[in-house]
Order: sequence, then C-alpha cells, then structure tokens
Amino acid sequence: MYQQNSISASGASDVPATPGTAVAAAQPECHVELTVEVADTLAALEGLRADYEQLHRATANTLPFALHEWHMAWCAHFLNLDPQVRDQLVVLAMRNEARECVAIVPLVASRRRFGPINICSIDLLGADPSTTELRAPLIVAGYEASTVSAIRGQLALRRDWDWIYWGSLTGAFGDAIVRSADLDLEQEPPGYVLDLAPTWGELRARLKRNVRESLRHCYNSLKRDGLGFVLEIAADPAAIRTALRRFLELHAMRAQMTGTIEHPNHFATAVSQRFLYSVCERLAARGAVRVFQLRIGHEIVASRIGFIVGDGLYLYSSGFDPKWRRYSVMTTTTAEAMKYAISLGLKTVNLSRGTDVSKTRWGPRTTHYSGALERRARIVSRIAFRFYVEARNGRGLPSLFSRFIKARRVWG
Repeated sequence: MYQQNSISASGASDVPATPGTAVAAAQPECHVELTVEVADTLAALEGLRADYEQLHRATANTLPFALHEWHMAWCAHFLNLDPQVRDQLVVLAMRNEARECVAIVPLVASRRRFGPINICSIDLLGADPSTTELRAPLIVAGYEASTVSAIRGQLALRRDWDWIYWGSLTGAFGDAIVRSADLDLEQEPPGYVLDLAPTWGELRARLKRNVRESLRHCYNSLKRDGLGFVLEIAADPAAIRTALRRFLELHAMRAQMTGTIEHPNHFATAVSQRFLYSVCERLAARGAVRVFQLRIGHEIVASRIGFIVGDGLYLYSSGFDPKWRRYSVMTTTTAEAMKYAISLGLKTVNLSRGTDVSKTRWGPRTTHYSGALERRARIVSRIAFRFYVEARNGRGLPSLFSRFIKARRVWG
C-alpha cells in the first residue's frame, strides 16, 4: 500500500550530479515541498513502474541495478529469504508540487529478534552478496539535497529503526547524505567507466602501448595455432536462457582457478541462479540483455553478461574455461563486446567495480564510492548495534546465544 506524507525539503543542491546518472529538467527552486509516497508491498512497487521509467529517462540512467525490473526480481528472490530476518519494503517515491516523480529511493527495513532485544536496520535495496553490484537511487539532477531532506523527514516519522547503512554513495546524493548526519564513513571498491570513441580504431589508438600489444597477442596467438573464433551474442529470451546455462558453468570454472586473482562464484547458490535467470528474462523483454560468447570450434570458451541501459553497456559477471587461459580469451571477449557497443553508437562501457588490471588497463574514468553507517542517537539503538556486531563476530555475551540466534543473514 501507499503511505503519503508532505515534508518540507529546503535547498536545491549545488553539488554536481552523480556522474553518468544525471541529466534532467530545469533546477527546482530553493524551497521545494516534496510529497513522499512509501511503497511497502510488491504490489505498490509494481505500481511505480511508470515512475521508474520516467526517472530512468530523466536521469539518463545507465545502471541495470536502478531499473524497476531489477528491483522486482530482487524482491521476488531475496526479500524475506532468511526466516530469521523479517524484511519490509520502504521504497520512497518523491513528488514535487506538479506531482512529477523526481526521486525514487528504494530501502529495505530488516528486523531481527535477539531474545528480548528487537533490532531494525535499514539498507538500500540490493544488499545481497555481489549479485547487485551498485545500489543506486534515481534522482533528477538538482533534487538531491531536497530528496535527502525528505528522507530525513520520513525517518523522523518512524520510531522503529536502529541504524542505516548507506551503500554505494557517490556524487551529489552521496554528498548530501554525508552532510545531513553524523556518519561513520568507509571507502568501497571504486567503479570504472570507459568513454567510447566513434570507432574501434580510435579507441585502440588511445590505449597504452602494452595494452595494444596484449590485444595483438590475444588475436595472433589463436591464428598461430590455426584457431579461429566467433563472437556469438545472445539477445532474444530463448537464446539468453541457453547462454546463461553455459555462462554459469564457465563462471564456476573461473572461480575454481588457483594461482591468479581470486574471482568468487557469485552464483553458487540455487537462489542466486534463479535470480539471474529471472532478472535477465525481465530485462530481455526490454531488449537490455546481451550474453557475449566466444566460440572456438564447437566450444563456447568464454562468456560475459552485458546490460544495455540508456546509452551505455554495463559489463557484468564473466567466466571462461581455464584450459584456454593462455589465449587470453576473456580479454578478447571484452574487446569484442566493446566493438559491438561502438557499432550500436553507445557512449560508455561500465567495467563494473573492483580494482584489477582487467579494468584499469583500458584507461577508464574512476568513480569513487563510499559506505556510511548511521546509528540512531538513542541509547537502546546503540546497545542493539553493539549486540548485533558482537553476535556476528561471535564475541562477548552475544556468543552465548550464537547456537540459537544467527546475526548473519542467509542468502540461500
């Protein structure tokens, strides 16, 4: 259902908008009264579909994780997955005086019970282990500070929360959150976005010499051994489903490799695999999914999932067969995906988060992210937070209850 509250939010932000997600209508006036609607059920979230689409266009969003389809799939598979944690949607939709939706901030309130102690924590939707790489609200440029003021007013109406973790903070919204309260800040892994050139030749010329040499090796090593490759791109729903089966095999193979950078298997659980199929099916309906597959002979040897959102390609998880490692098949797959993006006239390729040479070698822009922990000032909340942290770590008095009470969430 919807809950509506009118909250005075003063001050349009003079901070530059979040890179890659902000282009919009004229700046609002300095004093903006936003109406906050709270979608707290899946039916209410479904009812925001048109508002998501409007904001997706108004903000020039390029992140699949901010789309309505991603949030619906996430809730269907991860919400209330752990029987010991009771989750409640708190998706905030902000509207201006003209009733235009200018921001959607998707939150989830999670309640745990530790004997006589009840704890309620709040996170941005998508606090799962690695399937949602970024947790991003949709906010029209210039409304960031007003949105934060509206969030503050909404939180003041709630008397049940103990702490909030603001993840993936960046840009004007991140700055406004940090200014609005006393927070414990931490650095999160950065993201990397490559601005494309009009042609592959121009992009390649921008690369460092050692990267150009590496690309030559990728292609020439196959030729020297009398091998050819074909890039197959799964784009329709049936082809995507078939391609995902091979992707999961290759992703698991890569995770099992030793003697190299560790790449965890993000889809080791049955629920994470069901989520992947579901979210790709939903996004395929809007033509947003591509599975890039490198075929050598009769075998798919490397695979990477991509999402076309706005004018950008987001390169998601990948996998390859280690027996083809010496041919750098993953680098070839990534290069071919970039060529494809250029052929479509896309402007950017998001190489995802995490610092390693497979991303930095391309000379991308760096987007810095922060996490911020906000603890409620009341003494009961501070005690509850300490209790929760020690229960997770298995230390102190809470460890006595560890056989009966689990602080760590089960994700499948």
